[in-house]
Amino acid sequence: MKNCRIIIISKLQMDIFRNILKEYWGYADFRPGQEEIIRAAYAGEDLLALMPTGGGKSICFQVPALLKEGICLVITPLIALMKDQVENLKARNIRAIAIHSGLTVKEIDIAFDNAIYGRYTFMYLSPERIHTELFKTRIEKMEVSMVVVDEAHCISQWGYDFRPAYLNIALLRELLPKVSFVALTATAPPKVARDIMDKLGFKQPKLFVNSFERKNIAYVVRRVEDKLGQMLRIAEGIQGTGIVYVRERKKTEEISQYLCANGIEADAYHAGMSTELRSAKQEAWKNGKKRIIVSTNAFGMGIDKSDVRFVCHYDLPESVEAYFQEAGRGGRDEQKSYAVLLYNSSDSKRLKQIFKLSFPDISYIKQIYQNVFIYLNIAYGCGKEQVYNFNLQEFAKRFALMPNAAWHALCCLEQEGYFSLSEEADHPSRIHFTVTRDELYRIQLNSPEMDRFIKLLLRLYSGLFSGFVPIDEEYLAQQNRCSSVVIKEYLIQLSRRHLLHYIPHKRTPQIYFHEERLDPANLRISVQNYVWKKERYKERMDSILAYAQSNTVCRSKQLLAYFGEEQKHNCGQCDVCLQKGVRNSPQALDQLRMEILEKLKNGPVRVQTLIPLFNREPEQVKELLRWMVEQGELTYTADGMVGVI
Repeated sequence: MKNCRIIIISKLQMDIFRNILKEYWGYADFRPGQEEIIRAAYAGEDLLALMPTGGGKSICFQVPALLKEGICLVITPLIALMKDQVENLKARNIRAIAIHSGLTVKEIDIAFDNAIYGRYTFMYLSPERIHTELFKTRIEKMEVSMVVVDEAHCISQWGYDFRPAYLNIALLRELLPKVSFVALTATAPPKVARDIMDKLGFKQPKLFVNSFERKNIAYVVRRVEDKLGQMLRIAEGIQGTGIVYVRERKKTEEISQYLCANGIEADAYHAGMSTELRSAKQEAWKNGKKRIIVSTNAFGMGIDKSDVRFVCHYDLPESVEAYFQEAGRGGRDEQKSYAVLLYNSSDSKRLKQIFKLSFPDISYIKQIYQNVFIYLNIAYGCGKEQVYNFNLQEFAKRFALMPNAAWHALCCLEQEGYFSLSEEADHPSRIHFTVTRDELYRIQLNSPEMDRFIKLLLRLYSGLFSGFVPIDEEYLAQQNRCSSVVIKEYLIQLSRRHLLHYIPHKRTPQIYFHEERLDPANLRISVQNYVWKKERYKERMDSILAYAQSNTVCRSKQLLAYFGEEQKHNCGQCDVCLQKGVRNSPQALDQLRMEILEKLKNGPVRVQTLIPLFNREPEQVKELLRWMVEQGELTYTADGMVGVI
């Protein structure tokens, strides 16, 4: 009977988990691997889950957290991703908040108070917050259900995106000794996975590994000199939505214009654009108004578009991890998709130049350290736990520096743990009433216009008395039938009278200092760490070069082996497999025939455009086309087109 009871409880839990999934996400069932992770998280076990991009990592901790008492702390590195996750939860009527360096001390203080009193189910934090005294004193008063470490590879120096602030997470073990940890990442070779569990102090390490194999993605490397021409052929030949990744912001504009000039709906996207413009471009792409987005690696985090038919890397990424994560944004609907890497000898030279630039001389790094404090007018012994706006272009211009060289020196200093650099993020205007609702009603404003404005605020926005609430001055101006200038003046007047706290809109990168400014004699840059990081960087660079240059091992096998997964069979659809004739069986030829008919269903296509689409030996495709013409399935036209009869 005892065993029967265990089975019954397990069945009940399964029903509870699915009920939550259905209620908040509208899905009837979990993806493979999700439920096992959810069970372990709900049971309070420490675990690390390795799931490929698009595998549904968030649901693995959000479902059990909704069933637990208390607040779930989620550590994540990117402000934009953090805010996106919070907005997604709020849209599902789940209470959540993000705390990051873009907020004022007052905002953070109020948010912590609300968390203590149980007003949130999820609190997203940047790792820098954990080390602050404000966080340490408040966290002890919170009822924490679990700690989630997203992008967990950032805690490992073996990983491709190590962030020293992530090492602060171990402090939570001391502050929350009875709380379980759930770590999640899409990219972690075995060495990195072991390091993650060690750094997070797992009591009984539990590792969940979903297969990294994406059977519906055909990985292709094209060695070409004419990348533009090849990319155009890909865009013309593969129907549906696509992403083209490039390194430079300027290239996003140039390539998208080239595609548009050739009749393909494309758009550019990079972090230098305003938040409003990026959002508009992203929505146009997601809704099918723009077919292809040409972007730097700023595009992709939080993007959940299932029907991406191809991801093309115009430039060589810096690591296999980055490539695999970006390529994995294709084919999330489990339908056929292509991950195409364009490569030539100049890519190798360029990557080696970036490697050299990424590790400037230590003397130069020390110079940049002092320049940062001079630029921000911070004296020796000051600056600890302070946040400042930081514009790289202005900084470089003031000290006559090359922006790229200065940036890499700043990254080295960040790796040493002296400060953290945030990406350029958009922070909307926020307000918070500093008096109670009753006090506000008793105050004589002596202005009918101001009285109407306050009533408008209270009608349009909720929660103004309990914390800071984002507002839109333009929207308020429309509702109040005045200009945004008048709205801002109203808010400033109310702020001066200490009735509310008004924080105007801000969009800028920021720098957060972990320590006070050191004089040159006390500044330490570990030569040993510097050399070690340089060697790890070179290992990752050599791995992506080896992948691009190899033409003997199945692409899927190469990628899976990098992440510690053995694949015994060849994928049969990458460029290597097709060149080796893995699929030259009658069944394979029939599959190719069906693919040709699929490509031609919308009308005739030029033969020279059609042939490169199938990742087969051109002669094999030509031979089959000739056979299909002889069989009466296809017809050639005089102008070099082939179509279905």
